[in-house]
Amino acid sequence: MSACVPTRASDPDRTDEPTAAARKAHSPPPAPRRRFRIAGADLSASVAVFLIALPLSLGIALATGAPLESGLVAAAVGGLVAGALGGAPLQVSGPAAGLTVVTAELIQRYGWRTTCAITVMAGVAQIGLGCLRVARTALAVSPAVVHGMLAGIGITIAVAQLHIVLGGTPSSAVIDNVRALPAQLANVQPAALAMSSLTLVVLFAWPRLPGRVGRAARKVPAALVAVTAATTATALFGLTLPEVDLPSWSSHALAGLPDGPVLGIAAAVLTTTLVCSVQSLLGAVAVDKMAASRPDLPPAVRRSNLDRELLSQGASNIVSGSLGGLPVAGVAVRSTANINAGAVSGNSAMLHGVWVVAATLLLVPVLELIPLASLAALVMAVGIQMVSLNHIRTVTRHREVLVYIVTTLGVVAFGVLEGVGLGVAVAVGVALHRLARTRITHEEDPRGVHHVRVRGQLTFLAVPRLSRSLHQVPHGADCVVELDGSFMDHAAYEALQDWQKSHVAQGGQVEMGGRGGARIAEPASASHSCCRPWTPWRNHHCDRPKEHASAPSASPSPASEAVPSRRGSHQLASGISAFQRNTAPLVRGELARLAREGQKPTQLFLTCADSRLVTSMITSSGPGDLFVVRNVGNLVPLPGAEAGDDSVAAAIEYAVDVLKVQSITVCGHSGCGAMQALLTSPPTGAGAQTPLKRWLRHGMPSLERMADKGLPWARLAGRAPADTVEQLCLTNVVQQLEHLRAHESVARALERGALELHGMYFHVGEAQAYLLDEGDPVFGHVDGAQEGQHSPA
Repeated sequence: MSACVPTRASDPDRTDEPTAAARKAHSPPPAPRRRFRIAGADLSASVAVFLIALPLSLGIALATGAPLESGLVAAAVGGLVAGALGGAPLQVSGPAAGLTVVTAELIQRYGWRTTCAITVMAGVAQIGLGCLRVARTALAVSPAVVHGMLAGIGITIAVAQLHIVLGGTPSSAVIDNVRALPAQLANVQPAALAMSSLTLVVLFAWPRLPGRVGRAARKVPAALVAVTAATTATALFGLTLPEVDLPSWSSHALAGLPDGPVLGIAAAVLTTTLVCSVQSLLGAVAVDKMAASRPDLPPAVRRSNLDRELLSQGASNIVSGSLGGLPVAGVAVRSTANINAGAVSGNSAMLHGVWVVAATLLLVPVLELIPLASLAALVMAVGIQMVSLNHIRTVTRHREVLVYIVTTLGVVAFGVLEGVGLGVAVAVGVALHRLARTRITHEEDPRGVHHVRVRGQLTFLAVPRLSRSLHQVPHGADCVVELDGSFMDHAAYEALQDWQKSHVAQGGQVEMGGRGGARIAEPASASHSCCRPWTPWRNHHCDRPKEHASAPSASPSPASEAVPSRRGSHQLASGISAFQRNTAPLVRGELARLAREGQKPTQLFLTCADSRLVTSMITSSGPGDLFVVRNVGNLVPLPGAEAGDDSVAAAIEYAVDVLKVQSITVCGHSGCGAMQALLTSPPTGAGAQTPLKRWLRHGMPSLERMADKGLPWARLAGRAPADTVEQLCLTNVVQQLEHLRAHESVARALERGALELHGMYFHVGEAQAYLLDEGDPVFGHVDGAQEGQHSPA
């Protein structure tokens, strides 16, 4: 948010401020430009990623049938271009196994130069999509389709590379590779099989080495150790095997003009764009989830800008295709290694690209010693891992296993684009089937109450059956309608309401119930009916029970004096009863999970004890999200202050050091009674005072700050504070943030970059939240329509 910072010189009531020219003449010199520095964590992470990327890039190029150096070009471009421009700083881009099948088919059909041209055009298409800001739309694709696509690609890769592992040559079609397997097994080359087996054994055993030695060994990537072991064994035993052949860079093939039918080229561009974009965007979302578990990361690194990431992927594909490289996408294996190695910015991805360039120029003789069987075993293992058991369990739990199987088989049998198309079609069919599948039953219990139960979504397709069941209920009978679904369209709603009005008018009673028989709407006479949890706060008021009402002129009696106590206990008991009946069934599962896992809030929310300030409502948060501290005036006593209160300091220390919260928000509000008390009767000496006045002494620095002519006033963006009370409420938030910085635990976390401080002001009457601008005492609007601005709470 941005706003001009008005100081007291801009106040018409104040004329003792220095002029603008004088302030400019005595302003401090501009801060020197910060020098570009690379963190040590990024340097070490880049080396770890490079050691994984080098063999994988060669292996993926081998699996596609492209020139081997094209994999190194894509790895270098993905690191340098996507690392510099990307919106997901911790994601590493390069040649991806998920693109192997697509690229291999393009090379087989159009040749290498046209494939490079298709990569360039796909990059242009990605940039166009990024400019249209449709990145998040790609995430609307069913996860079952995405997982099925990756599984199909993984199966295709594994079957093809199995032939090389056995010492043969794969075909372009997976069906042909499956048919040729028996003949290939009968003609196994022992040397190739031995080196492939050695590679796989080391690859899977290296991460599982036990003890201290294992922990130290795991710092070296398993892929590098496996390929190195196979290369060393091949040289020691003098085995004759096909090895990496990197031709001279002077003969490297660059992109050429597209050569092929227009529709075929267009379909190839669409397929490449789809697979590259979806894989990169899903990878960025996964990286955000992994980064959220690292409190040491700067806040800007924890959240990806998906549109910018799509633009960077497009730029990378344009550069890679132009230079004769494979298509580029975000890669899960390298991104995971980057985060686990401690990377803190996009510099690690860029540096890994630098190391790849250096290796291609200086390590060619070493790379040409690697046996192709070892690279094939490495890529086959990656393909097998793409068929994730965790994904299968997930789609099974969500009853989308049919979509997963159809997509997987479609990719294997027909190709990526055709398989994804089949998967999307089946996913749409499943969704329509679920929407249209509604079971409606009618029965009468022994008490004569009729029960109409609706299982499934209630749409216009089910209205005829619903009306038929409802009209089976006799006139004047009691009826309970149970709706066990999460959706009801307008046609079904009107049919249900019209029948209910008609039935009630004829002397019957109707009760609407939700899942498990929980009431949807209680009768107006029910106790505490207007205070149901999780309902809109419109015209919120609580009617007093009639037996507690008394005439205004009636003199109080002992019995009437006891009414407030009974009314309070009645209101508490009825509120608890409403919670147990309506809300508890909805939140029991989530609260059970929180009970098992413990609290892991990301934010400390320090606000006033005012009853009108509902933190969960104004921050749209739920159980486990906020660690809340409330006191009169949202005050933060300075450490060691006279008559200090350790309860606030203890909560701050616990939140920062134990719970590892990532942000602290100090929230003030309009009409604060504590600020009014400070203005009308500020506490003075430490003599005989009430506990409230002793507590309000911690707000005196706010009063002094507002009176200090040398400090700019805290203001609201767009308007001046309504009165002195609101001015003090705003100033108090700014002052308490300064008190917060004086706490030792907060200061340490701020120095590490692991914590953010935010100021917030909530206007109760306007239901409007304002956030304090960093560096300026100006509170700006928080507009839900503004993209990219996120409330800290």
